[in-house]
Amino acid sequence: MWNHYINANSIEEATTILAEKRERARVVAGGTDLVLELERGVRKGVDTLIDVTRIPNLDQITLDEDGVIHLGALVTHNDCASSKLIRERAYPLARAAWEVGAPQIRNRGTIVGNLVTSSPANDTIAPLMALGAKVTLVSTRGERIIPLKKFYLGVRKNVMESDEMVAEVSFPAMTKTQRGTFVKLALRRAQAISLVNAALILDVKADTVQSASITLGAVTPVITHAPQAEKFLVGKKLTDKNIAAAAELAMKSAKPIDDVRGSATYRREMARVIVSRGLTALRDKKERADMPKEPVLLISQETARGGFGVFPEGVIETTVNGEKRTFVSGHDKTLLRLLREEGALTGTKEGCAEGECGACTVYLDGQAVMACLVPAPRAHGAEIVTIEGLAHGDYLHPVQEKFIEHNAVQCGYCIPGFIMSGAKLLEEKQNPTRNEIEQAITGNLCRCTGYYKIVQAIEDASHSS
Repeated sequence: MWNHYINANSIEEATTILAEKRERARVVAGGTDLVLELERGVRKGVDTLIDVTRIPNLDQITLDEDGVIHLGALVTHNDCASSKLIRERAYPLARAAWEVGAPQIRNRGTIVGNLVTSSPANDTIAPLMALGAKVTLVSTRGERIIPLKKFYLGVRKNVMESDEMVAEVSFPAMTKTQRGTFVKLALRRAQAISLVNAALILDVKADTVQSASITLGAVTPVITHAPQAEKFLVGKKLTDKNIAAAAELAMKSAKPIDDVRGSATYRREMARVIVSRGLTALRDKKERADMPKEPVLLISQETARGGFGVFPEGVIETTVNGEKRTFVSGHDKTLLRLLREEGALTGTKEGCAEGECGACTVYLDGQAVMACLVPAPRAHGAEIVTIEGLAHGDYLHPVQEKFIEHNAVQCGYCIPGFIMSGAKLLEEKQNPTRNEIEQAITGNLCRCTGYYKIVQAIEDASHSS
């Protein structure tokens, strides 16, 4: 899929390579979109990937003295969903980040990557647009800061030049009088693209709206404000009548299309419905009612970092299940194929090969990830654990034992992924609730029957581990 893979040590190194190779190079961090695009031939002519995940300090979330929040280019969705600062001062973004994919996807996928992909259905764009975010682009020519509302040119189109990368996203933190939320409608609870979404931020004093910011996703070629609804709400209280009228006005800003996931008529109506729901939740102060206080991350330790320079062509030196391994082939594959084909570790399964089913879940530097979406060279200098590494000698992991005891194995194909998710959950939370167990396996699909025995097995393992 690629000929050259470079682990950049600095932004300067990354932009120098971009300046040289331009359209033939792409920056990769999470890779949850880019790897699929390369496999499917959507990105033509790309022969070099520049991995920026080893660059120090790009994973920071900070608040400056002017009340502006800064997100580095490596801040992931799980970073935002779990950040105290984001949850308190930019709640719509935390909520949207939590709604993205599943824990394994949120561990790899970055907020910046979501923005750069430029799909109007991408969940984090709407809250960032509502927050008035700006994007900082850097190249060897210098730096430019672009308001997010001017960043997009159309579906999957933006103003970035081929020699630029995004260094950070910034936006004003919400004030004490502001409240906001994010509402998403999709075809299932997790791992689903938005049919329509909305971000709402209101400045309310004495029960009267002072200002309103309402953005809609997946209903126009780019994320759009609902200006009529925003203007209508100013100076009004959030009565049922005013909420209904504002929702009707918001619906007029939606210009959706028909596709296999929903008709334009349905999407327009749902835009009205979710704006109404969001405004009602804000009025009743229930916008956080179903957002977990401590979302399941499937992380047990800090991600290893540190520069590795130019990747040695054709050589991957890594640690798999506690054993030092050197691979002299497979650098142009995904981590899933490297483990199965070069590593002969066939316990990790390929189901969908596009990050939907979770059968390929492994641990990469302490985080559960979908191996089918990770470039194999990312394993260089990393620590990986597969299903083969869970047992200790002749003793199975408690989750493995309970899957057998509860007859949760069914056909067995999806089970390695479920076990990996369950085992990582128990590292993260010793006594998870049933809801947390369900959160942990949202990235794992089973085609045989239900999930009851699987949930029971993990629950029982938590009591015996």
